[in-house]
Amino acid sequence: MIAGMNRTVEHEGRQFHVQVEDLGGERACFEVRLHEKGGILWRKQVGYRDILDRGLPRAEQDDAIRASMEKMLHTVEAAIDRGKLP
Repeated sequence: MIAGMNRTVEHEGRQFHVQVEDLGGERACFEVRLHEKGGILWRKQVGYRDILDRGLPRAEQDDAIRASMEKMLHTVEAAIDRGKLP
């Protein structure tokens, strides 16, 4: 299981908290949540079975999952900046 990632994003006077959490290898996915003032505004689960199926050594596998989580974090930040979320 990969440690989660968090960011605070400000947009048009609002402050959002973006959280990415690995749900574990058995579920082979992580969840991205967008919070504002303690409430969840949006969430999405993203699968990574394709990474696990590559049969990479554990360190490389973890790096690939972490990179996917980071990419999704940046995608959500960009969507907020463009006014696509929430």
